[in-house]
Amino acid sequence: MTRFVTFSIDGKRGYGLARDGGLVDLSARHGARWPSLRAAIADGALGQLAEAAYSLSPDMPLDAIRYEIPVPDAEKIICVGVNFPDRNAEYRDGQAAPTKPSLFIRFARSFVGHGEALVRPSESVQLDYEGEIVLVIGKAGRRIREAEALGHVAALSLCNEGTLRDWARHAKFNVTQGKNFDGSGSMGPWLIPFTGEGQIADIALETRVNGEVRQRDRTSRMIFSFRNIISYISTFTTLVPGDVIVTGTPTGAGARLDPPVWLKPGDVIDVEAEGLGTLRNTVIDEEADLA
Repeated sequence: MTRFVTFSIDGKRGYGLARDGGLVDLSARHGARWPSLRAAIADGALGQLAEAAYSLSPDMPLDAIRYEIPVPDAEKIICVGVNFPDRNAEYRDGQAAPTKPSLFIRFARSFVGHGEALVRPSESVQLDYEGEIVLVIGKAGRRIREAEALGHVAALSLCNEGTLRDWARHAKFNVTQGKNFDGSGSMGPWLIPFTGEGQIADIALETRVNGEVRQRDRTSRMIFSFRNIISYISTFTTLVPGDVIVTGTPTGAGARLDPPVWLKPGDVIDVEAEGLGTLRNTVIDEEADLA
């Protein structure tokens, strides 16, 4: 499995390829031409970088790096809400499945990388988890046809789309504030190059909290397919290389348990999908972090 990583070490950001328990530092060798993974994606160079890296020994162990989110300089991070049938049923409003995707925007600062702690802010204890699959755009397009949509995908990743539930309900049609607290979600650990529809058409997606399975479903059951999501979004905005699309979470978030169960400091959350690996994070309180 080819795994591209954006990392930092000694405060300096770079990118590389994870292999043999270590990291090949590609930015040290190719940074002048491609200063980031986003630049490499835009140039269609992931395959070239992977081929070059496989002849090299790792420069450092993986435990020496700090994982950053895979595309920290994305122009857009667009998230899809309510995209699994049982998730729609959680709302208990008697409505049929939606006919158009529900979308919202997140900022890069609202995410941390693999292995980092999600931050529970002082304003709320209602920090919740949402395990999701991420598409990273590799080819620009506007009004992309569904039949051609997957040809615009460069890579895949995972997301824990952490949400402050009470803040997401402050207004009738606005979840933005509950979705964008600094460091409240995570993305990673890496980018897996997209090779074809079979890679994501029917794979298991699972979220565990402290080892307990909370969410589990398959991508074949999504209300809006990956093709449909890309086509729909590109109708109103031009998708460009490096754009990130977070595609929706299954049922089982903490808000829907009876009683609700919120994330707390010390919890360990794993988001796992077949062929994509596992994104793991813990939780800390913002006040404790700043003390």
